[in-house]
Order: sequence, then structure tokens, then C-alpha cells
Amino acid sequence: METLTRVQRERLSHIDFTLFFLGELRRADVIAKFETAPAGATRDIAMYRGLAPDNLDFDSTGKLYRPSSKFKPLFDHPPLRVLATLSQGFGLSEDVMSSPVIPCEFPSTLSVPSVEVLAPITRAINRGKAVSLTYHSVSSGKTRRELVPLALVDNGVRWHVRAFDRLKKHFTDFVPTRMEDVEVLEASTVGREERADQDVQWSRIIELRLVPHPNHPRPEIVLMDYPVQDGVLSVRVRSANAGYMLRRWNVDCSPDHRLRGLEYALWLQDPLSLYGSSNATIAPGYQPPESAGNFTLTGS
Repeated sequence: METLTRVQRERLSHIDFTLFFLGELRRADVIAKFETAPAGATRDIAMYRGLAPDNLDFDSTGKLYRPSSKFKPLFDHPPLRVLATLSQGFGLSEDVMSSPVIPCEFPSTLSVPSVEVLAPITRAINRGKAVSLTYHSVSSGKTRRELVPLALVDNGVRWHVRAFDRLKKHFTDFVPTRMEDVEVLEASTVGREERADQDVQWSRIIELRLVPHPNHPRPEIVLMDYPVQDGVLSVRVRSANAGYMLRRWNVDCSPDHRLRGLEYALWLQDPLSLYGSSNATIAPGYQPPESAGNFTLTGS
């Protein structure tokens, strides 16, 4: 395996994936995926068979290969990548979003940024540049801003841009659908105070200890739904994103697990772990320490 080229690994991984998750492989599948000649597809399948001879059986009736009873995947297939491929298709072809590999349904995205906004933002992130844009804010209305974008953030409902705001002199999140007329500032120098390592909320990693909600009627099922170890699901997350994640997962963050409903399968065992997080207030049930009479903050 170590001697294989990147192209060979890509082709063999596709064969492995197709056998593992679709249960059948035709030479035409390899031809269509890689736009190769029939002889090339035959060589790819023969190479795979040489590396994993017990992985596939030939079905002469259908003239296709099927995974054998001894099949063991030759490659690692991370679950999230598998689900993305099955639901959105192989590769980045023009019709990828309309061509799922198997029938799949997923929530509609109601808030989608335009590529005209995304392109200059992502160019600026990649090249370490600032941008100029018009931004529509709920609190400030329409203003012209200069931002130093650092990263894209998916909060489960919409995308954000983490950036330094030169107008207000701090790091915060911006919604790309509210941006207009974005231009990369080629001549503008990004200062040290505008860089990602100066964003305390972004740099600070906090550990959240989640447990089955004490009021859940079937905690054993919660343990099946989440990768819980010794009764606790430990998640490390950027302080700037903690509130988004907890709201997305419907984690009860109240100190006395007071929220009711089957949607609250998890409870934040130590609400103090959110102390200082900029968006902790959007976490379900969260109470700042000074307003929660039944627990106190210790230490400095």
C-alpha cells in the first residue's frame, strides 16, 4: 500500500467504498468515476483484488463484483465523509448536490451565502488579507466595514465568518448573507492585534462534559446515541463556538437540569465550564454564575 501513487490510492479507495457501502461494483462504475478506458478500469480492479483477494466475489449472472462474506475494508472510511458522499455524490461535479448515491434526506438550508460573497472572504482568509464590505446589522443598520476574516463557522443553522472588526476593534461573528460589495484589500497590512492568535475567544479551548439528562426516561438509549465513555461525553470546543454547539445539540445547560422534553437528551454537567464564553447566553437554560443562586464560582 505504501508504494501506491495518490491516483492509485484514490481509485482503489473508490472501489473499496463502492463494495462496502453499495454492495456491488461494475467496471463501468470505475470508468464513469475516473473517465478511464475499460482496460484501465480492469487493471484497477485487478490491483484491488491483488491487495485484498478475499474481499470480492464475481457475480457472473450480473457481470459485477460483490463484497464477499470475508470482506474487510482496505481503507479507512470516516463516517462523516461516508455520509457526505452518500448524500451528495462523488467528487465535485456540477450536479453533485442533485445526485445522491442512495436515497437520502437532510434538512433544507434556509440561509445560504452567495458565492460572490464567499469567494473574496475565503480568498482573504487563505491569503491573510483584510476585506472591505457593506454590512447590515440588526443593531447598527447599514455600515461600511473593514474586516480581517479568520475562519468560516457553521453553527448548524447558518454560516458565520469569524473576523476582526476594524470599526469596533474586536473579534466577533458576521453573517455572510448580510454582506454586500465585498472587496479584498490587497494593499492593507494586517496588524498583529488583528490576527487569529490574538482572538482570545477563538484560541481558548474549553472542555464540556455532557451526560445523559437526569430526567430522560431512557438514559440507556442516550448512551447508544452518543459516544459516551464511562457515562460522560467529553467535547473540546472553541469558546467562541460553545453556545452554538450546545444550542444545536439541545443540551440542557441549566445548573439544576430544569429543562423538560425528550429533545433534551444531554445535560451539561458543569455549567461553570461556560464561564467567560462570549455566546454562552444562547445555550439552552444557561444562567450566568452571578444570577444562579445554587452554585458559586471558585478560583480566579
